[in-house]
Amino acid sequence: MSKIHDANAADLKSWVSSANQVDCPFPIQNLPYGVFSTGARGTKRAGVAIGDNVLDLAVLEAAGLLPTDRGVFDQPSINSFMGLGDDAWRLTRRAISALLAAGNPALRDDRALRAKALVPLSDAVLHRPIEVAGFTDFYSSREHATNVGTMFRGAGNALMPNWLYIPLAYNGRASTVVVSGTEVRRPLGQIKPPGTDAPVFSPCRKLDFELEVGTIVGTPSVMGQPVTVEQAGRMIFGYVIVNDWSARDIQLWEYRPLGPFQSKAFATTISPWIVTREALEPFRVEGPKQDPAPLPYLLQDGPQNYDVNLTAALKPDGADRATTVCKTNFRHMYWSSAQQLAHHAISGCAMGTGDLLGSGTISGNEPDSLGCLLELTWDGEKRLQLETGGTRSFIEDGDTLVMTGWCQGDGYGIGFGEAAGRVLPALSDGSEPG
Repeated sequence: MSKIHDANAADLKSWVSSANQVDCPFPIQNLPYGVFSTGARGTKRAGVAIGDNVLDLAVLEAAGLLPTDRGVFDQPSINSFMGLGDDAWRLTRRAISALLAAGNPALRDDRALRAKALVPLSDAVLHRPIEVAGFTDFYSSREHATNVGTMFRGAGNALMPNWLYIPLAYNGRASTVVVSGTEVRRPLGQIKPPGTDAPVFSPCRKLDFELEVGTIVGTPSVMGQPVTVEQAGRMIFGYVIVNDWSARDIQLWEYRPLGPFQSKAFATTISPWIVTREALEPFRVEGPKQDPAPLPYLLQDGPQNYDVNLTAALKPDGADRATTVCKTNFRHMYWSSAQQLAHHAISGCAMGTGDLLGSGTISGNEPDSLGCLLELTWDGEKRLQLETGGTRSFIEDGDTLVMTGWCQGDGYGIGFGEAAGRVLPALSDGSEPG
């Protein structure tokens, strides 16, 4: 009986030589899914990153080399594939990995097919990989919630009474979820300056980033039917890096009593590659101890967090390099992605293929591990020194924010790619809507 191909084996190598470099973010153990087009063929279709190439899954599918029906990958999103479920994801990833494995001649030695299927990343235009069915942003880092609560309510009332019992969240806007590289316009809104009796209409003066990880829901749930934490884990297709841009001054005026609205509705940037749950299995870790114990429907069996190193860097307009302003880790999340999803569905809320769940700002205990400028500068009281000169309390026009994620394995790394965006000036100075 032949041995089942292990797509996560640490010693697995590919005949695509660039995938075997120690610092390569897209080794054969990764195989993240994305959507791309090229100048030669402008239609969007699905691919996986391997080394410094994109493997065109539509080509492989048409050649009968994948266990999917023809046309699943020849689409402008991977939603159809995600809707096939956990078994299809696992079999397809195994088939792709086997085709790319060193020693397998099926694709390697078919020159014509290989030329069609293997596209240099430098020739590819990357697009948003999913049709976003809905976007929910959680508030699940205890360090972040404690810092923000201390800032605005005092240390004695930092965490609200429900925080340790509920994965808190708000529903955001799916319509403004954009792929890395999309420019972001500084938002307009109502701001109430300190010491004034009434708000003013103005461009945001405290524009911020939020370093997050996004969970992508693959298989849907039925309206009226809750899901368990275990079921929720199997529904998750994969993960992306998220920058949930935030207008802090607009948020401060609007968030009571119903939470964020316009302050978070203007843009959410995601990385173009979805790292699958299966690729992250070797990096599962225990999260922080949950005390008090969650209610029974939120109890989880075994490690549910992931050891993903995360960074955020700021590059001023015209600067020759960016300054890393934050280094943190996904393992710090108090509420896991599976708990977030299970809680989201507990009322009977129907979860859809392509739903995006933002983790919420990810902060750690170290001064440089705070996942937003609100914390790093303590709402502007401090200024960050940039390596290229100058300082920042909040984001200025022309600044580019670049976020990355990386898991370190035994001789290989799992990269997420970048979630990057440059800030454009507001369309109005506030004297009129624009």
